[in-house]
Amino acid sequence: MKEYKTITRVAGPLIFVEKTDPVGYGELVKITMPNGDVKSGQVLDTSENMVVVQVFEGTSGIDLNSMVKFLGETIKLPVSDELLGRILNGAGKPIDGGPEVVPEELMEITGAAINPYARANPSDFIQTGISTIDGTNTLVRGQKLPLFSGSGLPHNEIALQIARQAKVRGSNEGFAIVFAAMGITNEESQRFITEFEETGALKRAVVFLNLADDPAVERLITPRMALTAAEYLAFRKGMHVLVILTDMTNYCESLREIGAARSEIPGRRGYPGYMYTDLAMLYERAGMIKGKKGSITQLPILTMVGDDITHPIPDLTGYITEGQIVISRELHSRNIYPPVDVLPSLSRLMNLGIGKGKTREDHKQVSDQLYAFYAEGKDLRGLVAIVGEESLSERERRILKFAADFEAKFVKQAKSEDRDIERTLEIGWRLLSELPENELTRISPELRKQHYGKH
Repeated sequence: MKEYKTITRVAGPLIFVEKTDPVGYGELVKITMPNGDVKSGQVLDTSENMVVVQVFEGTSGIDLNSMVKFLGETIKLPVSDELLGRILNGAGKPIDGGPEVVPEELMEITGAAINPYARANPSDFIQTGISTIDGTNTLVRGQKLPLFSGSGLPHNEIALQIARQAKVRGSNEGFAIVFAAMGITNEESQRFITEFEETGALKRAVVFLNLADDPAVERLITPRMALTAAEYLAFRKGMHVLVILTDMTNYCESLREIGAARSEIPGRRGYPGYMYTDLAMLYERAGMIKGKKGSITQLPILTMVGDDITHPIPDLTGYITEGQIVISRELHSRNIYPPVDVLPSLSRLMNLGIGKGKTREDHKQVSDQLYAFYAEGKDLRGLVAIVGEESLSERERRILKFAADFEAKFVKQAKSEDRDIERTLEIGWRLLSELPENELTRISPELRKQHYGKH
């Protein structure tokens, strides 16, 4: 392996190296500075006369006399059963005071999307213990269901609650959580670590933490590290793995930062034009493979800039994933936790994971009826603001009260409350039983006879 002393330019986290022998894309690089310090990097762009290297530890101290060595291999994550219960930094190095992970093998972090032909259809219900997800926007094993939030909203609390409570019911296979946080503050990272350790959730989790003051380049490899760990646990060890990625907005900001340093032509709002492909390469690593026991379910979390759901990050994410859970600022301001807005939320695979033998046969109809009444109640609130409540009919007043009760009893729950699906449906029936039976038009007469007024 030759060493080169042909750095021509240092720009942000990038260095530009001239006159090299042929170099592969994604190859690892070792940079030795004049004072003997060593930094590592990765080839980001390679052409006939110039190689662009992104430096993981930042480029401070690198000058034109630094030596560059191309190592001929790509980034790999050491994987073994010992990963469970560990806390690692964004580059996959332990930060919990424990020993290095003794690898069973080294896996390339770039991974690959699952071949569509080899994909198995998702069909198993994952219980998160949160009524608004389990009852009306069900998460199914092998699905990618993002959480659309905004700055200052409790998305991280919801993520931690799901990490603690999520389970595949009726399955004896192992269930693991891979939790990757990107661009978080030191304070948040301490909270995550404490929460995982105190609740015992760490025993079945692998945690990757990339802090806000870590290099932007490291942020780009953190979700790839996490997904590689998930693929190992799912497809080599046969476990059901739930991957929680927070916050994808910080990841996309890093993409934009690197793109600007490379003087790329920007796309929408300055983000690179290939952001859709880049996000798809991450999200499409979720799923199930025919003939293999394990599965990867993804719950990416992103904060919508300015609460704008048409912003490029949520917009592109919505194209690739199978629905979304929307966190509402209005519900949060009224002290309702978790502030999940059921109406714009959607789980496209919900019908595959619910029903007789999976949750309960009345699940779909109860969900539809709750949704319909709540949507009508929200519309009536707008009408009341204009004409006043006294001008409403008796039925409309009932629906208005239903919407308030739905938020107070179905949506709202404690941060430590783990509701099973039976409890969630029971609350739904109790709310529906407050209304005249003949108004439950979306529920069959048989199910009404069985459950109406019985809870």
